[in-house]
Amino acid sequence: MKKFLLLLGLCSVSSAYAQGGVLIIQNLTTNYDYRGTIFANNFVGGCYPIVTSNVPDPILVPAGVTAKYENYKDQFLTSASPVSNWNVLLGAGSSPIPRPYNHLSLAPGGVISNNTKWSMSKFQMFHAGTMTPETYFNGNIGDAANTCVSNPDYIDATPWGSAKWFTITSGGTVYTYLVIQ
Repeated sequence: MKKFLLLLGLCSVSSAYAQGGVLIIQNLTTNYDYRGTIFANNFVGGCYPIVTSNVPDPILVPAGVTAKYENYKDQFLTSASPVSNWNVLLGAGSSPIPRPYNHLSLAPGGVISNNTKWSMSKFQMFHAGTMTPETYFNGNIGDAANTCVSNPDYIDATPWGSAKWFTITSGGTVYTYLVIQ
């Protein structure tokens, strides 16, 4: 009976932090392209594993475009800005391990997927269609409830724009948004 309860507890904790949530980056600006890295990590248990977008680096979400990341794997075929490779860090001081989007550990139900959720982005806005950065519209933004990092969930780069990170749960699915306007 103890083993059954332990197994049930582990399953509930794993599903509570399953990466199955959706990340949506909405670039509502007309003047700027988002270029950045997205991160996911375990919010409990030492913050690891950590997953970061790797190829392309940085991700490009053009002005007026929305990129949707269903999960590490399925986003490759459905996102406006797909990630083909992810970096996985398993512990403090470990080297990043490159993993293709279709690696079993990153697939829904995989060990990495089940133990991470979207957590933050490091980004720089660029003038639309160029490689010219907007010096004052950038930063690290993320889930303020994540004790593993200390990023704000709102960046105000007035008069250039602003960015907001938030989550909504609907029908049992967690939707994480990065809205740039």
